[in-house]
Amino acid sequence: MILVTGASGALAGLVLDRLRAAEAAGGPEVAAGTRAPAPGSGQRRVDFDDPASLAESFAGVDVLVFVSAGYAEDDVVMDRHGAVVDAAAAAGVRHVIYTSLAGSGERITLSVAHRWTEERLAEGPFATTVLRNGLYAEIPAVLALAAAAAPPADTGVFGAPFGDGRVSVVAREDLADVTAKVALEAHAEPGRHADRTYELEGVESLHGDDIAAALTDALGRPVRYEPTPLGPAREVLAANGQLPYQIGHTVSIFANHRAGRLTADRSDLPELLDNPPRPVRPLVVAAVEGAGAR
Repeated sequence: MILVTGASGALAGLVLDRLRAAEAAGGPEVAAGTRAPAPGSGQRRVDFDDPASLAESFAGVDVLVFVSAGYAEDDVVMDRHGAVVDAAAAAGVRHVIYTSLAGSGERITLSVAHRWTEERLAEGPFATTVLRNGLYAEIPAVLALAAAAAPPADTGVFGAPFGDGRVSVVAREDLADVTAKVALEAHAEPGRHADRTYELEGVESLHGDDIAAALTDALGRPVRYEPTPLGPAREVLAANGQLPYQIGHTVSIFANHRAGRLTADRSDLPELLDNPPRPVRPLVVAAVEGAGAR
């Protein structure tokens, strides 16, 4: 059996779609794990904040697709992830596949809990595959719009604290394709992908000008990029109700983007995909249309 955690999330949902298609075609049994299973859905209750729930939920699981617990204070994320590692070991899971953060994000604050989790997994009695996912294509634009002093539709200006840096980004669906493929192959061939770390960096990178061009497409009027300071962005995020840890992570991404620290040197993505990586600009256009651009 393959179990995917975080079934209600966007990435896990895409992975489940692919695994269920394989199951329908004669592949292995697939289960969805979520904090609040729908009655009669067949989903398993996997609540990272309730470690006692995990042992039963992981029973009979051969391959665990462990989708990161996501945005929270680092100590909360590490407690959650540690509970998953302990429960997987106790349940006799053979292979754990973990969705981590790409190497290009090594200097952003989000990396701390991810690298800690990788180390904990390496100590476990199971085989491990680490999928170091690049930033989703829409993330830089959505974060910048959330921190903008005024919508580009009002000003014709996309103001963001990106400086002249670039950021490597990837389509979420490409990451889902790779995750499902690795899970199926690990299930079919014990030892396949064992103790491997794959850098799933995007093969395209974005500059502020590229996001401004996507905004031009979305709004149907010219938008130009204008670099802005970090300080006002932090203030806008706070005024918009973001929690301190969220502001810290967001500003860390901005600062690394500005410093040119978020571009990839290499990527295992093309080798693991069956098709060329999806283009990212249409994804950015779609994201900014509903993220405060208007």
